[in-house]
Amino acid sequence: MSRPQCARCHRPTSHCLCALIPSLDSRTRVLLLQHPSEVGHALNTARLAALGLNNAQLVVGEVFEDLATLLNLPGYQARLLFPADDAQPLQAYAPEDQPLLLVVPDGTWRKARKLLHLNPLLAALPRVTLDDGGISRYRLRKAPSAGALSTVEAITQALQVLEAPTSFEPLLKPFEALIEGQIAAMGQEIFQRNHGDEHLG
Repeated sequence: MSRPQCARCHRPTSHCLCALIPSLDSRTRVLLLQHPSEVGHALNTARLAALGLNNAQLVVGEVFEDLATLLNLPGYQARLLFPADDAQPLQAYAPEDQPLLLVVPDGTWRKARKLLHLNPLLAALPRVTLDDGGISRYRLRKAPSAGALSTVEAITQALQVLEAPTSFEPLLKPFEALIEGQIAAMGQEIFQRNHGDEHLG
């Protein structure tokens, strides 16, 4: 029998994170496109980001039939947060800048690339990236490359750059509690043996 689950954060009610989830305003609109394989993941950080940001939307799927509507949001210019040779590093807004609709694919690198392949409108968006050097706090798995961040970390870092000096650090509080809970559940000895000599970034 499955354990009772919080309807909002989808965590077991005994480990509900809602008390730690902030309610942050942002000039940037964040659109999270989540691969279905991520929905049931214990560390669903895209959901945490969507819950913590008032100006965010989470859409689950592989082919997004209404993508044109989602991307053509009046008052925003859509940009895809995803690596590419011609991707522009994010910079702080100037007062006259139109805010971004920051589109963030959520999934493994392979699944995220599949989302781009299946949704040509998504793949055609101008791309933006974060400066290298971000250190992930995601201590439960090894990063595929230096600077690889979880979804909520990438969004937090992006907003910190775009909307400086506003702090979006509170977005990471439920994420950090989630990581601590996972480590506690596996036991410190197993964590050290499996992950103690690894670090992300």
